[in-house]
Amino acid sequence: MQLQVARIGKPHGIRGEVTVQVLTDAPEARFVPGTEFLVEPAKFGPLTIRSARWNKDILLLGFEQVDDRNRAEEIRGAKLFVETEELDDDGEEGWYEHELVGLEARVGSRVVGKVTALNTMPAQDLLVIKGTDGTEILVPFVEEIVPEVNPDGGYVLLVPPPGLFELNSDDAAGGKGDEGEGARA
Repeated sequence: MQLQVARIGKPHGIRGEVTVQVLTDAPEARFVPGTEFLVEPAKFGPLTIRSARWNKDILLLGFEQVDDRNRAEEIRGAKLFVETEELDDDGEEGWYEHELVGLEARVGSRVVGKVTALNTMPAQDLLVIKGTDGTEILVPFVEEIVPEVNPDGGYVLLVPPPGLFELNSDDAAGGKGDEGEGARA
């Protein structure tokens, strides 16, 4: 199985290093010199790590196939994958982004959108849901809010706290509604 572990960001410096968005819980094990990644789009790969270092909270990678800033700019946005048969170290059930993207998001039996991405964050992961009205909804991927993931059935079941779906609306952002109300004195 292919597992996405990073997305290449902008170039860093003139020697071909790039920033990466880390999408794995074990960056120290995944990003070591000599590791080869499958790349999407395939025309940019495979890529082999030449160097890996942290600059504050940003991982910088150098690849054997990328030796200058121009080449680093070309691979910007590419996705890095490893081939794996691994299970979670703690034995817990886990989900990879490719298993979730495309699943219907349901509240009870009502379809409220589709999963478009999984954002791996330091504190907790977030499901990115494209609502039926086209809005993007960020849902904490925790058991209390997402108690069921059913890839065979094609859905994730959500139990959203009150207001979660309204947070991304124009009303909540102050874009619509009673503009000017309360401004009169």
